[in-house]
Amino acid sequence: MSVVARASRAESIRALFNPTSIALVGATDKSGWSLSTFVNLRDNGFTGPVYLVNPRAEQVHGQQAHSSLSAIGAPVDLVYVMVPTAAVLSVLREGERLGIRQYVVLTAGFGEIGAEGARREAEVHDFAVAHGLTVLGPNGNGFINAAASITPYGLPIPAPLLSGSVGVVLQSGALASAILTFSQARNIGLSLLTAMGNETVVSVNDVLDYLIDDPRTKVIALFLESVRHPAEFAAAARRAAATGKPIVVLKIGSSKLASRTAQAHTGALVGDDAVVDAAFRQLGVLRVRSLEDLLVTAGLLTELAPLRGTRIGVVSASGGASEIIADRAEEEGLDIPAFAETTRAELDAILPEFATAQNPLDVTGYVVVDRTLLSRAMEVVSRDPGIDLVVLVSDLPRVEPANVDLAMRMYQATVERVRQAPVPVVVVSNVLVDVTAFGRGVQHETGFPYVAGGIEHGMTAIGAAARWSAVIWDEVPRQVRPAEPVIAGEPSGMWTEQQAAALLADNGIPVVPAQLATDSDSAVAAAEGFGYPVVLKAVADGLGHKSDIGGVRLGLANPREVRQAHDDVRAALQARGATGIGTLIQPQRSGGVELLVGVVRDDTWGLTMAVGLGGMWVEVLRDSALCVLPAGHAEVRAAVERLRGFDVLRGARGGEPADVDAIVDVAVRIGALAEGIGDQLDSLEVNPLLVRGSTVEALDALITWRPAVA
Repeated sequence: MSVVARASRAESIRALFNPTSIALVGATDKSGWSLSTFVNLRDNGFTGPVYLVNPRAEQVHGQQAHSSLSAIGAPVDLVYVMVPTAAVLSVLREGERLGIRQYVVLTAGFGEIGAEGARREAEVHDFAVAHGLTVLGPNGNGFINAAASITPYGLPIPAPLLSGSVGVVLQSGALASAILTFSQARNIGLSLLTAMGNETVVSVNDVLDYLIDDPRTKVIALFLESVRHPAEFAAAARRAAATGKPIVVLKIGSSKLASRTAQAHTGALVGDDAVVDAAFRQLGVLRVRSLEDLLVTAGLLTELAPLRGTRIGVVSASGGASEIIADRAEEEGLDIPAFAETTRAELDAILPEFATAQNPLDVTGYVVVDRTLLSRAMEVVSRDPGIDLVVLVSDLPRVEPANVDLAMRMYQATVERVRQAPVPVVVVSNVLVDVTAFGRGVQHETGFPYVAGGIEHGMTAIGAAARWSAVIWDEVPRQVRPAEPVIAGEPSGMWTEQQAAALLADNGIPVVPAQLATDSDSAVAAAEGFGYPVVLKAVADGLGHKSDIGGVRLGLANPREVRQAHDDVRAALQARGATGIGTLIQPQRSGGVELLVGVVRDDTWGLTMAVGLGGMWVEVLRDSALCVLPAGHAEVRAAVERLRGFDVLRGARGGEPADVDAIVDVAVRIGALAEGIGDQLDSLEVNPLLVRGSTVEALDALITWRPAVA
């Protein structure tokens, strides 16, 4: 999309969400959708005119109704469409003649119901595109622009509508109201909430781009059933990271691991959901697993600056809460270091004698006697030189106390200590409960910090904040630009080891030496040239997994063993009716660690690379980490370090440590080769990739090509 086209698109989305006049077409007293939309606009501060259109009624919802858009006789910025499915297109046609460009289509019955609905949806799409109309939906509830008090939304909006800094985009209409209710229950203000519907014209990525540019939005929360335009999504996510706006995503639709190619182990390691995880991780998108985490995390990120580290100090009045946080901190990759001597000395001076000055800190139930103890202890911990963040376990009051003035002074004192703390302080409640009207008032009057609801969700949010901070502070990963690959041969079908290894070697990837033998004499000659012991492998057209037919013979130590192995393997291949029969002779390598580096094509995200423990451990351990290509050295190294078996590479139990940089360099080159090949490639697998110290060498390879497009 050109710069001009992108700017025009952005302006049309801005106009969609910021109308100054709205017409409700299909308004009727018989419809709860109609009444809710009207009441939402009337009661939530929309100051522009709202026109009701119904050709068969003079009044609707106690207000004058118009027979058509044309009968309004005044400018209309946005049309909210609630007519039957078959009439939607006629509304767009009439509006287009009047110069109206922005539409929300509540009506269902389009692509979600089958072929006839899809045909009608295609008509809406084609007409909108041809005439430059911006259409949200169909089959969506509309939107709530809380920041501007514009609420054309078809379900009831519970009071009060809280304006804030979280922009929410959902590929679900039914969950929109649940999200709205929960955000209000936890005192999380929204800038915009929109239910996308079928995304016929306006897509999630369009709204994502709008929110990135919206100065009223600090954090973007997405509920996604699918990523329909991954390249556009990736571009938007990178732009959000560059501008410092976190994106938090609840992506549903996890699937079982599925093999995309029967010939490569890699396909069994790359599942749809694992690829989504890898793509989001590389894009700096924070993935969560529940609706509660989606909003609690987004709410925290609106107030929390990027963290400088992962070392947390915990201050609580409960030993049990401290232990729960310690467990969750480890799960989130957060550290709880011991306090410095100076910190312990300061704490000993204010804690009761039966409390222990340690991290996590339980100040004990003495807080009932000394109501200032918790916040004073937090103040001390925040000055510890080894702490990057303080987790304060506290909450807003739920009911009005007998002495309101005293309570307000206590909360204000805590607020002042939080403001003066040299590191961020995150307040986490023990459990997830609603913020009451009184608690909301205290927070509003005192400026008390955002309270992350419940230890479970609060620690998830803090872990996400730490990961986001790493994205902000880390340097841009160094990418390897794919070169034009050298391909000797016809890229079709499956290339087994001999051809695949030659392709790797021709493109600068280290490969173990090998020689093709067509008879036992040439097999022996090759073995003599390499020196014993050697490995003999079966060669035949289309032969993928050689070990399945006994086609790999190891440790051949003399000419007799080589001849016998060659003859046996050849006979086995002939018995199977194989063609292109031969054997491959290689010097035997010993020691080291066997890895797998493979690339397969994901249907959504494209070429995806798996790095894992290889050889026989592929099926047994399934220990792998993924990168969506392109991937630079930093991303690939992070993937290698995520392996459960990474300690093996570091020389566990006296083994020789592997040169991780050398592994990463070869893996990056394999990924760059796959990228360079491009659309012709279906899968490329190196298994095993043998690592011995700083020596990295491909011992076997397999390539599958995509069928040529006619």
